[in-house]
Amino acid sequence: MHDLTLCVHHPAVNEEGYASLAVPTHRASTIVYPDGASFMARKYRGFDGYTYGLHGTPTTRTLEAQLTQLHDGIRTVLVPSGQAAVTVVMLSVLMPGDKVLVPDHVYPPVRSFCAEYLAPRGIAYDVYDPLIGAGIADLIDETVKLVWVESPGSNTMEVQDVPAIVAAAKAKGTLVGCDNTWATPLIFKPLEHGADFACEALTKYVGGHSDLLLGSITVKDMALRQKMKEILRGFGIGVSPDECQLALRGIETMGLRVTHMGKVSEDFARRLMGHPMVERVLHPALPSCPGHDIWKRDMGRSSGLFSLVLKPVDDEAMSAALSALRVFAIGASWGGTRSLVAPQAVGPDRTATAWTAKGPLLRVSIGLEEPDELWTDLSRLLSVLGQAPANRAA
Repeated sequence: MHDLTLCVHHPAVNEEGYASLAVPTHRASTIVYPDGASFMARKYRGFDGYTYGLHGTPTTRTLEAQLTQLHDGIRTVLVPSGQAAVTVVMLSVLMPGDKVLVPDHVYPPVRSFCAEYLAPRGIAYDVYDPLIGAGIADLIDETVKLVWVESPGSNTMEVQDVPAIVAAAKAKGTLVGCDNTWATPLIFKPLEHGADFACEALTKYVGGHSDLLLGSITVKDMALRQKMKEILRGFGIGVSPDECQLALRGIETMGLRVTHMGKVSEDFARRLMGHPMVERVLHPALPSCPGHDIWKRDMGRSSGLFSLVLKPVDDEAMSAALSALRVFAIGASWGGTRSLVAPQAVGPDRTATAWTAKGPLLRVSIGLEEPDELWTDLSRLLSVLGQAPANRAA
């Protein structure tokens, strides 16, 4: 062959005896075929076969299979983010004239998607009390095709009665999707409780290192998987095998990380109760947290995310307290090795249930630092808040 041809055609090498524990990263756009007949019959390979890199490589298939096993499903679909996991489910099952029900504590971009994208296209939505349980049956009419749950809510931590909601929805032929990012399949498996879709932001605990954006949807019904794959194909949406490789690496340590973070978060939550600057601790493991009995029945373990409702302070005091941190980082997202805090504005998003807290909500994500150093840092933040002029006067 000419040198120019040799530059393009890779030689075959002997792989006998090569066995690596690491999953190879297969990058591809073009998939080639051994002969003309194979190419002409490519449409028969379906979504489990390889036809084009956008639709999957062995790297993405490995992550899909691993998540499917953890969720006890039959197939998993990968998407570019946790938000995409929610929206792809909605786009795959909702048509003009249909309605979706979402909980009042839902991830804010989901509410925005319903209001700004679905509603103008003739797909209605209603917001319900996250603690409604079996009472959701009263909200399900013939137009409701999907009930969305998020348990617990990633800001205010209400734990939803997923089995009761599923039973009510199934009695009326309605699908149920669950955002399971807080719990991961290690703590809660939505499909085992009757949900049709188990969605996760793999960005959080699966990735585990704050360096990827990825989402997943696991199902037990091949027809639902088919609808989602058709939506992804139509929109031209795929995921990077490099992101999937990072997720595959992260998932290997997820069990240890989530267990450790959960123990520390529960310990901190109990110790923070009664702190003079803390109005309320929102952690599913605390009896005072809405839905605690459901958490105890269906989960019984925790991940590393919880929230504090603080005594009223102004923005200047909050800014000073955040700036005093030395170990915690200030930032959105959660589930990585680095501990994070982030003030969250909750009140403006509530429509079905009133948020009456006067002080700010501070979301806390426990990472892998030394717990005593984390406790000292969090105590420093609260101490600075306590030294604000209004609180000194009080």
